[in-house]
Amino acid sequence: MKPAVAALLLQVAAFPLTLVATWLLATAGVPMSYLAVAGLQGAIAAGLTWWRGLASWWRLIQLLFPLALFGASQLAVPPPVFLAAFLFLLVLYWSTYRTQVPYYPSGRAVWHAVAGLLPHAGTVRVIDIGSGLGGMVLDLARRPGIEATGIELAPLPWLVSRLRAALGGSRARFIRGDYDKLDFAGYDLVFAYLSPAAMDALWQKAVREMRPGALLVSYEFVIDARLPDRTVYPTMGGPALYIWHF
Repeated sequence: MKPAVAALLLQVAAFPLTLVATWLLATAGVPMSYLAVAGLQGAIAAGLTWWRGLASWWRLIQLLFPLALFGASQLAVPPPVFLAAFLFLLVLYWSTYRTQVPYYPSGRAVWHAVAGLLPHAGTVRVIDIGSGLGGMVLDLARRPGIEATGIELAPLPWLVSRLRAALGGSRARFIRGDYDKLDFAGYDLVFAYLSPAAMDALWQKAVREMRPGALLVSYEFVIDARLPDRTVYPTMGGPALYIWHF
C-alpha cells in the first residue's frame, strides 16, 4: 500500500477515536474547543502512524493536517480560490503520490559542482532525473561539450522547463515521463535529487543499466547498499553530493 493511502486511512481511523476521546473529556469537565479537537485528532492520527511504522515525516504531517484544516476553515476564503490552489498543487506535485519524491530545487552551487565532475574533452551526456523547473539542465546546456537532458513526471514543472528552454534558445532537452522507464545506459552522468524513499530502487536501476565509466550523482540523499566513491560539498556546511563510479 502506498504510504499516502496508508496515511489517509489512518487519519480516517483516528476520527471515531477522537469522537470517543472528546466525549470522555467533555464528560469529565474538560472544555473542548474545535481547535482542541483538531489537535486531538492530529495526535491520535500521529500515534496510529507511529504504530503502523510509517516514516517519521508522516507523523508530523498527520499531526498538523487537522490543525491546518481548522486554520483554513477560519480564513473564509472563497471556494474558487481553494479550487485554484488545489489544481495548482496537483499539477506541481502530480508524481509525488506514486514516487514519494516531492519537488526539491537545488541551486547554482550544486550545478557548478556537477559540471566540475565532467571531463573537459569530448561530448558528455547528462540526465537530471526529476528535473523540476529545469535550472540545472539549462545551466549545463550552456556549457560546451555537454548534452543536458531533464526528465520530469509532474506536468507543470515540465511545461515551465520546456518554455524556459524555448524562450531562451537553449539546447537543453526536457522529457515528460517516469525516469524508471528511461535507459540509463545512454548517459555519462545521472544526477538525482530525490528522497530517501527512492534511493534503493534508483541504485538497483543504476546497477542494471549504467555503463562502465559513468557516474551516478545524488544530492543530499545516500544509498544504503553501497558507500559513495567520492563526496563533494557544494556549499560550506551544506548537503553533500554523493558520487558513485561504474
